[in-house]
Amino acid sequence: MAKKKDDIPEWVTDEIQNAKFKKPKELKISGYVLEFYHDDNKIDVQLYDALEDGRQIVTMDVAKKIKIKELEKGVVYEFTFDQHKAPLSKKVSEFLEKEKEIEMNAIYQFDLKSIKLIDEGGSNQSSEDDIE
Repeated sequence: MAKKKDDIPEWVTDEIQNAKFKKPKELKISGYVLEFYHDDNKIDVQLYDALEDGRQIVTMDVAKKIKIKELEKGVVYEFTFDQHKAPLSKKVSEFLEKEKEIEMNAIYQFDLKSIKLIDEGGSNQSSEDDIE
């Protein structure tokens, strides 16, 4: 059976699936929540500052201590998270760029550790930080 043009070779898939992440880097960046994925305990976040690869929208795994249901979309938060990075080989990066028009030299994973409300103007709810 002939391979489809869209197929990704097994050697590329293997490297991506078995990527070895380096020691995480802790980052603190403000932004806001775009979407909630309650079943997977993840959120999509728009960050005000770009990450090292240029992206500003990321999906984060949320720590169990953080209650997603208490978060709001469009409210400004300070996100403290670990950025995990697994570099890809030059061979895989070149394949993805030439064959799939995808510019990617590493795989990233983001783990949200804590979140702090920094914009209270968009909400009528009071926070523990309010001084009366």
